[in-house]
Amino acid sequence: MIEVLLLAVALSMDAFAVSIGLGAKQATGSHYDLDSGKSGSPLKLALLAGVYFGVAQGVMPLIGYLGGKGVLGWVEHYAPWIAFGLLVFIGGKMIYESFSEGLEEDIAQVTHRVMLILAIATSIDAMAAGFALTLMSVAPLLACFIIGITTFLFSVLGVYVGTKSGTWLESKAELLGGIVLVLIGLKILLE
Repeated sequence: MIEVLLLAVALSMDAFAVSIGLGAKQATGSHYDLDSGKSGSPLKLALLAGVYFGVAQGVMPLIGYLGGKGVLGWVEHYAPWIAFGLLVFIGGKMIYESFSEGLEEDIAQVTHRVMLILAIATSIDAMAAGFALTLMSVAPLLACFIIGITTFLFSVLGVYVGTKSGTWLESKAELLGGIVLVLIGLKILLE
């Protein structure tokens, strides 16, 4: 179960980082309310980020898990290596992205469409990580629920962190998430 919690925290770091950026934009007045076009409240933005990111992060690993189960019979002998490769790739990508500009920098107006695009963009990695769930002894629906709830909480927190402190923590969250994913990949390989 601790593996699933670590996976949930690591996967939620992309959404956390984007939420920090959205919160920072909201604090500077460059965020616009989804409905009125005026500056919105941090609570509304935090809840929307939590719902969008949490649902996407909860669903994508399930898709990856189901796809992994479909091919597991063919690649069962190599499954730990595949999970290792995917997690190291995703973790490496997150580590690399921690040193570059955030996705939310180019957003002029936050709409439901933009939130959906951000949710999908931050959760694509979770679909690949869902393959690793096939190798863990945990119920996949429970794992996806934990990942979704964890992402919801980190996204809500991220908006508030961003409104108070700006974006300085954004890259550190992605870096930490990437490192944790690489370590989980190594653990799966060594079992």
